[in-house]
Amino acid sequence: MSKHPFKIEICVEGIDGLVAAQQAGADRVELCASLLEGGLTPSLGVIREALRIAAIPFHVIIRPRGGDFLYSELEFSSMIEDVKVLRDMGVVGVVIGCLTPDGKIDEARTKALVDAARPMKVTCHRAFDMTRDYREALEALIRTGVDRVLTSGQRDTAVEGIDILKETTAIADGRIIIMGCGALDASNIAQVRTATGVDEMHFAALKTIKSGMDFRNPHVGMGGTALEREYEITLTDVDAVRTTIAAARAAS
Repeated sequence: MSKHPFKIEICVEGIDGLVAAQQAGADRVELCASLLEGGLTPSLGVIREALRIAAIPFHVIIRPRGGDFLYSELEFSSMIEDVKVLRDMGVVGVVIGCLTPDGKIDEARTKALVDAARPMKVTCHRAFDMTRDYREALEALIRTGVDRVLTSGQRDTAVEGIDILKETTAIADGRIIIMGCGALDASNIAQVRTATGVDEMHFAALKTIKSGMDFRNPHVGMGGTALEREYEITLTDVDAVRTTIAAARAAS
């Protein structure tokens, strides 16, 4: 039995995603840009608009670039400044993650981010899943004061990581919130919740639609991806969020 109230967080890209998630009954949103890169820090304009329209809490990812979680001094300084700005804006939570070269939680940097964030809530994202020892990493996060950790059990999907998710939740024993994630949908979320006892669950329910652009220049691409990808838009699927939430809650 979890020591924390069960909640469901939806990972979204931008304002439209936040609106879709709250319409579908989410408890909280992780607000990102560029989900194709696993989520990057959204712009201040997006965050201000989110503060204006949000009917549910949202946490903002603090991630200056894609790739690994080993940041330069300048990158880390920018993360600290982002945290301070969001704190002063009245955002309720941030999502962070910093590792050392040998695959451990960077406790000094994590503690500095936590201290800069307060009174905001702090989540460690799936940088946790990239550590060499999840037991050691969990204790490190607890020492630094992080409030929750997002994890798929160090596997690509939560179903594959069920055993580690279950053990991580047991080790945490209420000292830190364990939020399970990893390719969760209406077909498997109840199974993962029942098997692991995680405190919270997190997923992105995305759909791709065609761009509304009538004119398409076939001679130039802007994003470094296949040209057709520039004429597709990824959105949060309200119906998929709603049915997945219902499946998770039915498992209680």
